[in-house]
Amino acid sequence: MATLDVDAVRAFLLVAELESFTKAADFLDTTQGVVSVKLKRLEERLGYRLLDRTPRSVRLSREGNAFVESARDFVAAHDRALRGLTLPPARLMLGVSHNLVGTELTALLSMLHVFDPGLTIEVRVDNSRRLLAELDGRNLDAAIVRHVDGRDDGCVIANEQIGWYAAPSLHYEPGTPLRVASLPATCRVRAMASRALDDAGIPWLEVFVGGGVNTVAAAVSAGLAVAALARPAAPAGSVEVGPRFGLPPLPSSDVMLHSGSLDERAKQALRVIAASYGGKDRVADTA
Repeated sequence: MATLDVDAVRAFLLVAELESFTKAADFLDTTQGVVSVKLKRLEERLGYRLLDRTPRSVRLSREGNAFVESARDFVAAHDRALRGLTLPPARLMLGVSHNLVGTELTALLSMLHVFDPGLTIEVRVDNSRRLLAELDGRNLDAAIVRHVDGRDDGCVIANEQIGWYAAPSLHYEPGTPLRVASLPATCRVRAMASRALDDAGIPWLEVFVGGGVNTVAAAVSAGLAVAALARPAAPAGSVEVGPRFGLPPLPSSDVMLHSGSLDERAKQALRVIAASYGGKDRVADTA
């Protein structure tokens, strides 16, 4: 009977989620060559190609896409069998800034589940300052936030560009007030965007205020307004309209991971989080 190497299947899932052999190798503390060999042997064992590779990208093949769910079940069952004997259930309280909730969070949660199926993840979404206050009060174990002035206790795990996003159908006539959707006044991205418009002398009108980034994204998708968003938070189908509308460029923003005093299991989970953003090496001493 043919058997599968669980480490090879786990490596496949990491490459699939991160879309990168390099990032997967970094997380596994090995080389890209070792990961490639594991994947090649797994493909030979299965009898089909799992990934389509080009010099610029890594994507699931048709067969690889069909194998993903079975691979997750396989790794989860393996880990449950081991952890059922050694580790009790655990909980990770994670805060995530409004503007960082997007497709990357989906991939992150999937990776955490593959890494530790026995870990219950509780996610709290709020603005960066409130999340840091919750972390300081020990109501959170870790927080993924935008850089806040005066806080140097976290580590940079990514740098993301903020852009102007709108539905393709949205029409804007230069010189008329720009219709803007935003988060409440406490949002730092909102303050940055409004200041950039004012400095550029562009009149604007706030037509929608959402309590969370998903509601702002809904307003963008509906064609109501333009919104300043990080790329992962931009809704599917929206486009970056800054150059076309003549809007001022917005600065990039560091994504920070802050954490409290954690046990080794939670530290490993934070390394998964950092790896999903490409910053595993920088979290080693912080977690």
